[in-house]
Amino acid sequence: MFRHFIDQVQDLVDRHGFPPPPPPVTTVPPLHDRWCFLNLENDLSKDGCYDLIMKTKKSKLRETPSKKTQKDQKHTENPNSNESMDEIWKHFPEDLYESVIARLPVATFFRFRSVCQNWNSLLHSNNFTLQCTQPSQPWFYTITHENVNSGAMYDPVSKKWHHPIVPKIPTKMIILPVASAGGLLCFLDIGHRSFYVCNPLTSSFKQLPARSAKIWSRVSVGMILNENSTNYKIIWVATNGEYEIYDSIVNSWTHMESIPDCIGLPLSLNYGLQILSANGLMYFLRLDPDGIVSFDMDKRVWNQYLVPVPPHSRDHSLAECDGRMMLVGLVTKNAATCVSIWELQKMTLLWKEVDRMPNVMCLEFYGKHVKLSCLGNKGLIMLSIESKMMNRLVTYEISKKEWLKVPGCVPPHKRKQMWIACGTTFHPSLTAIA
Repeated sequence: MFRHFIDQVQDLVDRHGFPPPPPPVTTVPPLHDRWCFLNLENDLSKDGCYDLIMKTKKSKLRETPSKKTQKDQKHTENPNSNESMDEIWKHFPEDLYESVIARLPVATFFRFRSVCQNWNSLLHSNNFTLQCTQPSQPWFYTITHENVNSGAMYDPVSKKWHHPIVPKIPTKMIILPVASAGGLLCFLDIGHRSFYVCNPLTSSFKQLPARSAKIWSRVSVGMILNENSTNYKIIWVATNGEYEIYDSIVNSWTHMESIPDCIGLPLSLNYGLQILSANGLMYFLRLDPDGIVSFDMDKRVWNQYLVPVPPHSRDHSLAECDGRMMLVGLVTKNAATCVSIWELQKMTLLWKEVDRMPNVMCLEFYGKHVKLSCLGNKGLIMLSIESKMMNRLVTYEISKKEWLKVPGCVPPHKRKQMWIACGTTFHPSLTAIA
């Protein structure tokens, strides 16, 4: 093909001759330096066009710098870039600095406290704590069977477990979380003698004064925040009807008169459950007879409502969502076991089933004797379903009717999953003080 093309060009030149050369231009080289015909019969290395091509290629290679050269050039252009950035952070306004950190998720506080002493001291700054964003979802504080002396906290938003540093407890007895209010947790030792209040985020810790009543049997405990205040009250109720109220303002217990005879004594309470607090009232789930006992903390008035539990159900817990009274429990029929949710009908004082755990989750419990424990009782609850060979955790959001599996609680640098013994919910807060 090339030879045919050259023959055609040679034929045109023989007929018409070469075209006249263009006028010389100083900025453009002559035509014979820019164009040539390849001599395909001779060696290319001896052809003048070969020399021209090689010269042009070498000149382009010299003009295009390598990537390494470009990077080196950038570094040489800004030799003091690191020093300038250090100067910017050195003169960064302190108040703006706190505002940026205060908008981080609560879970990051565990990490940034270990950065330096200045960052750790921010937790004690009133300006910083007031700017901190409070999470909309509560967290879960739990105690495990393997390590009863330290807690584990679960964040349902990030779906991660946190293992905080527990403050030094002035007792060798095991303490368990029995109630919560806001960002504070209430603990009671297993001897039922001493109460403690703690903020698990800031390690703010306080031992409450001794109770005036010398009752060492199991008691049911509730906690409530004062309206528009950080102060709180704690109530304990015994089976014989005695009860006391602690007020954080005066830092003392007040022994009250016994529960009225109309309530019916002794009180058969589930002491493993947290008392439900809603709208200034405390609600207790009692047995024999089945029903609900309420107590108005301000008016000091007791009431009782006889509400039969649903048939074939057990392991009940009270919950509340948007003013609705809910009941959580296990329903067992033959070999099948399932978790059900009921709502109290105010007109009839009967429980109506409104939701049930999906069958896919319930299949794991088929033919097994399981025990249900409910952690928390408002909006979002955690269900601990335990048998001899397993411990499954599931969260249930009442408003959305959403069931979600919880990842296993595995402490740092360990592989074995720990089993949840008990726990409660709380709202993480840096401003709550025990």
